[in-house]
Amino acid sequence: MSERIFRNVWFGLVLFMIAGLTGCAIFMSSVEEEPTGKEEKIPGVMREFRGAWVATVANIDWPSKPGLTTEEQKAEAIAILEAADSMNLNAIIFQVRPQCDALYKSDIEPWSYYLTGEQGKRPDPYYDPLNFWIRESHNRGIELHAWFNPYRAHHPVGGEITETSIVKQKPDLVRLVEGNYHWMNPADPRTQDHSFNVVMDVVKRYDIDGVHFDDYFYPYGDGSFEDDSLWTEYQKMGGELTRADWRRDHVNRFIKRLYDAIKQEKMWVKFGISPFGIWRPGNPESIRGFDQYKMLYADAKLWLNLGWVDYFTPQLYWNINKIPQSFPVLLSWWSRENTLHRNLWPGMYTSRNTGKEGIDEIFNEIMVTRGIVYEGPGHIHFSMKPLLHNRDSISTALREGPYTHRAVVPPSPWLDNEAPGSPDMKIKAGADSLSMSWTHNNEKDVFRWALYFRANGVWDYKVFNRKERSAVIPAYFIRNQGEENEERIYIDRLCLTAFDRTGNESAKEPVAITR
Repeated sequence: MSERIFRNVWFGLVLFMIAGLTGCAIFMSSVEEEPTGKEEKIPGVMREFRGAWVATVANIDWPSKPGLTTEEQKAEAIAILEAADSMNLNAIIFQVRPQCDALYKSDIEPWSYYLTGEQGKRPDPYYDPLNFWIRESHNRGIELHAWFNPYRAHHPVGGEITETSIVKQKPDLVRLVEGNYHWMNPADPRTQDHSFNVVMDVVKRYDIDGVHFDDYFYPYGDGSFEDDSLWTEYQKMGGELTRADWRRDHVNRFIKRLYDAIKQEKMWVKFGISPFGIWRPGNPESIRGFDQYKMLYADAKLWLNLGWVDYFTPQLYWNINKIPQSFPVLLSWWSRENTLHRNLWPGMYTSRNTGKEGIDEIFNEIMVTRGIVYEGPGHIHFSMKPLLHNRDSISTALREGPYTHRAVVPPSPWLDNEAPGSPDMKIKAGADSLSMSWTHNNEKDVFRWALYFRANGVWDYKVFNRKERSAVIPAYFIRNQGEENEERIYIDRLCLTAFDRTGNESAKEPVAITR
């Protein structure tokens, strides 16, 4: 349906609502619902992952500062989710472990300084922020991915190192590194066990949609790290890897171990990683820049090649025309490396793009991604702050541009390719409106609904969240409104489908509206 037609449909709905408020009579016609068969081709909803990172480290996005009251924290969270919903985002990447701490109830690590202003102090009045974020996200049809930093023990702006900190609790696991950061030793099996247990505790106890790691493995710096004793022990036991390969091997083992454990516990929970956007300089040939393989000991290409992720979000934080680190050149290279066809959803540095030129850059990156990753595209904004505050009107521009229609997260068929059953829908048609209500025989398997409607041979759709069970839409749109040849074009087909948590859609079974 054209943009003009779509506006007229919803303008008609507004008129209908006004009529109801003013007491105007609405005359219902007698209708008969007739299945039209499955042979009719109905265009699907748009498939695109539209996410934003909500960073809690250094209070970048939420909460705005440490020590806010419980109600202030909740109000800020709702404002973020309302902004995300209003601009048709469908995923939030929420940082729950910025520095070996927790923005949720944990028996393993202390409450976060960024939440209460004191590490180890719980919210008062008490609530569980992660449960709150999950519930409020899902009620808006938004996925909630829990974002963990696997090795950072303490950030230099993370408040006082209290007795509850792992720096004090397990000092033999922690190193002080460049920039006054504290870092757990990735090569120590106890480090891996600790971080593994933290992540799996959340997977088991919370209704999250994904687990997310960013680009921090070994710390940024000169590539050095104090692990002499473990390295010497490895050599004495006959180890043959170089020291750099030995470090990478520990990170690789941790990634693979965690991926397998998540799938065993909850197959539908997606595992995503957002590594530094360049694997190695010279890949492809024109690319120059930081070498994460050498400096962070992160072999991100291997993880993608072997399918140890469900989605892969390289941080492509450079503009399209920046030749040494060009966004489309890097995305094309990662796409060629995606031989197992995992979801490839790049990260975009939205916070750094300002003004009209910056908005144009983000628009172009979205379009480039849709062109290169044409099956199941997606992207994640860093971070939510400019979108929340509509800086330079970017949220408005996105909503009126590439995000005009809602989109459903692309499927992950390697996790689940079984579609949910079709919902049961009842329709009441009137002269001016169509009223619908629906049920499903397995509502736990449903995360979203899509209502398709046809007028003048053209299909359009509207997406609803999991809790919605009814809708009212105009029965027609007006062609040539206000002119002598004004005409009502009635909706003559409806179809309701259900989507499960991994993006599978039920069969499309259109229903004819007859008058």
